[in-house]
Amino acid sequence: MILDGKIFPADHCGEKTTSVQGTQNDLWYSAKAHEHGGNIQALCAPDGFPLWVADVEPGSVHDVTVAREHVLGALYWAASHLDLPTLADGGYTGAGIGVHTPITQPAGGQTLDADNHTYNALLRGLCCLGERGFAVLTGRWRTQHHITASPTRIGDIVKAALVPTHFEHRRSN
Repeated sequence: MILDGKIFPADHCGEKTTSVQGTQNDLWYSAKAHEHGGNIQALCAPDGFPLWVADVEPGSVHDVTVAREHVLGALYWAASHLDLPTLADGGYTGAGIGVHTPITQPAGGQTLDADNHTYNALLRGLCCLGERGFAVLTGRWRTQHHITASPTRIGDIVKAALVPTHFEHRRSN
């Protein structure tokens, strides 16, 4: 399995939230993507085909936080009972059992040894297929390029696009 997340752009909602530092921020604004939108997590097959998408969370919420809320419990079970690993990018570092993320660069100017460098290269090469899952959804269904409905509806729109995508690619049961 491949776990990945994406910010789906939407019109500005203007809902405020208080940050950890005590400042007022826009809940739906993603500083990482520099746009307003909703954070959607997806599980993809090893070939990059999207199998499942989570409900939407505000764009300001970090990927690993959204994953903890919606999918990590099931992935822990799959890792412990089925020996099914999950590959993920560096945004999921510290996610827990069975979720493989790149090894971070050591502090103090040290470099990764050859084994860890090779592990990271292989993992990133496989994780890029998770991006393909979102490309299959957004490339075919143009309604997801910029959503003008309320950002709270993004999850429903992406889930609705997933169903005909499964039929179109003959992946439905």
